[in-house]
Amino acid sequence: MSSAPPAPVIDARGVTKSFGTNTVLRGIDLEVHPGQVVCLLGPSGSGKSTFLRCVNHLERIDGGRLLVDGQDVGYELRHGKLYELTERRIARRRAEIGMVFQRFNLFPHRTALENVVEGPVVVRRRSRAQVLERGRELLDRVGLADRASAYPSQLSGGQQQRVAIARALAMEPRLLLFDEPTSALDPELVGEVLDVMRDLARDGMTMLVVTHEVGFAREVADVAAFMADGVIVETGPPRQVLDDPQHERTQSFLARVL
Repeated sequence: MSSAPPAPVIDARGVTKSFGTNTVLRGIDLEVHPGQVVCLLGPSGSGKSTFLRCVNHLERIDGGRLLVDGQDVGYELRHGKLYELTERRIARRRAEIGMVFQRFNLFPHRTALENVVEGPVVVRRRSRAQVLERGRELLDRVGLADRASAYPSQLSGGQQQRVAIARALAMEPRLLLFDEPTSALDPELVGEVLDVMRDLARDGMTMLVVTHEVGFAREVADVAAFMADGVIVETGPPRQVLDDPQHERTQSFLARVL
């Protein structure tokens, strides 16, 4: 008798989100399974980054269900009704989800190593000595072992983004979210960040990536999802969605970017 497949890490069912009269998400259905890399592609303003922020409860959803590891994001189901969690409990759950932003959001007055160890020391209450060793290992993993004592202003954009990835990994997340991690970089620096993400994918890290890097999605993703106007229009294996799209909206977008 075969065992049941593992539950999805992310399970979005009919997720909606509005800002005032502007409806940004119009019923998002998406699953991300353990060890998968799912790339969200689509035009600017389609709701991709908003959905990513909802997964981390940086934005509250207005409708539908959004579960991470089987638990409602930011809410608790009691007696058939959802109740919002306290900020402390939300922060505790958020610690299981790493997020890498477009802008690196590093502390400018802290070194690369200090940026990496801040979360485990402050949030997880780990000893600084223990975390420093792990922080150096992570900087080495992203190719920055020799830049541990450098401040963000002394690093290139690509180096800062790699520090941001090491910082996210320091929290030992079950899930990594990437919000267009290369969009703020000069073209010659994009490759060094994508190389780190490729390594993470090979190691089995579960990743949801909002990106315009179609080549990266084709090479690395297990699932490509094309999003437009607040809905996921088409989803499937990258070579199906990117090389043989079935929906006219996907076709027109790829014709412009490829």
